[in-house]
Amino acid sequence: MRTLYELTDGAIARLYAELGMPDYRPRYSPVVRALVASGPMTIRELASAIGVTHSAASQTVSQMRRAGFVTLETGSDARQRIVHLTGRAREALPLIEAEWEATARAAAELDAELPMPLGEVMLAAVRALERRPFRDRILAAGLREHI
Repeated sequence: MRTLYELTDGAIARLYAELGMPDYRPRYSPVVRALVASGPMTIRELASAIGVTHSAASQTVSQMRRAGFVTLETGSDARQRIVHLTGRAREALPLIEAEWEATARAAAELDAELPMPLGEVMLAAVRALERRPFRDRILAAGLREHI
């Protein structure tokens, strides 16, 4: 899985670097797209919109803030942080959208070469692990006797 991730996500990150955005990470794109579509939102709303945990969204937003792609403002509840795109992110939108569309086409091309579309395999794996977590599978496969 790590190799597949590096071959895909790593390739996208290298393309951004070649295109003059070395501090932009592919994982920022869902955040950018959600903020463009819905406007400023809390980290909790953002996490829900992009389908990740609050912790994952918070970590990504922190990285994006350090890189200058988002700002954070305190919400009506002092515990809330409202995420806003910066001018830098808005200026990069044409490139971000072009990469997103080109990546979707490249993924479809890859799927055509596989015996089963990668997205279907990944979804099936997620569902299987939701039914029976990998930890439980490891324990049942022989590690339980060492605990």
